[in-house]
Amino acid sequence: MKRFDYKAHYAEDGRKVVGSIQAENDYNAGKLLVERGLVPDQIEEFGAAKSARRITGKDRIIFTRQFATLVGAGLPLSQSLATVAEQTANKTMRGVIEDILANVESGKTLANSFGRHPKVFNKVYLSIVAAGEVSGTLDDSLKRIAMQQEKDAAMMSKIKGAMVYPAIVLVVIGLVMAFMLFTVVPQVQNLYADLKQPLPFLTQVMVGMADFLKNFWWLVIGVLALAFFLAKNYFSTENGIKVKDTFSLNVPIFKGLFRRLYMARFARTAQILLKTGVPMLDAIHISADSVNNVMVKADIDAAADMVAGGKALSESLKNRDNITPFVPQMISIGEQSGKIDEMLGKVAQVYEDELDEQIRTISTMIEPILMVFLAVIAGGMIGAVLFPIYALVNKF
Repeated sequence: MKRFDYKAHYAEDGRKVVGSIQAENDYNAGKLLVERGLVPDQIEEFGAAKSARRITGKDRIIFTRQFATLVGAGLPLSQSLATVAEQTANKTMRGVIEDILANVESGKTLANSFGRHPKVFNKVYLSIVAAGEVSGTLDDSLKRIAMQQEKDAAMMSKIKGAMVYPAIVLVVIGLVMAFMLFTVVPQVQNLYADLKQPLPFLTQVMVGMADFLKNFWWLVIGVLALAFFLAKNYFSTENGIKVKDTFSLNVPIFKGLFRRLYMARFARTAQILLKTGVPMLDAIHISADSVNNVMVKADIDAAADMVAGGKALSESLKNRDNITPFVPQMISIGEQSGKIDEMLGKVAQVYEDELDEQIRTISTMIEPILMVFLAVIAGGMIGAVLFPIYALVNKF
């Protein structure tokens, strides 16, 4: 028997608990915890090297792909889950899989077992699993989930990648400014002091900035930390989330990119849910959640209410501020042909292709803007250093 340290929470009320348990392996340890009414968050052998980490989107995609392959090969759910758990390097993810396995073996449905971990598996995931379980197409459903997650991750990766170059340029600008302020400007100040000459205005400004940062660096750090803390708290409130999401829909240069991203998410998620057999109203509401923008979600939910009242989805989505006209137009074609899911898939593909093109366009636009900004900053600082020296040379 081995000793395992664990972190878990009670299934009923979510209370956290930390402790140790004796078992033959970590799987049996998880099973014992489940029997006690606990949901394992982390199980680790006593004295073992710490390798637990948070569960990433990549961990979830790998698990889903492996699980779908094993289920599709005809293996029982329990054996498939046990096999995937053995192959999972992330101990946190392994603990989640083992908890799911324990619940499946105790007679619970797969969807219910996944539902015990809402931080790992969202509503879209759970709905598709439940529909696949009922229809007997679980392997296909899991493959669709993995596909949807991969496409979403790829889109976000491209958007983040487009921001790397601007971030690097801004860091370089900051380093150049710091070097000039703390190394070169003081030397110019000393030179003028030795010659008993007044400093030019621009150089005085830079000397004042350098002195302030040297003497009050702690205040600057404190103000920035406080501003970050207040902003983080505000943007986690209902009003803050609305402000942030409204800004993303209207920010210059990027608003078109975000609108395409939200429409692609909505269309792709709705397509997969409908294809899997999720009822229309449930699919619309779940897709609205997946968009990750409260303003767009509000428009989609309002459309869902109209659908519940008997209107067509295409009509319900028309003339809404945050829904692009192309979406209801394509859905209308799908309603007439009886292939709404296919039309939603085409909508998603169109917007995903447009996103790729717009990301390239924005990257091309940002480069010259940043170069001009860098030139202005660097030119101003060089002028503040060189002009005083030229003035001294001409004077003497």
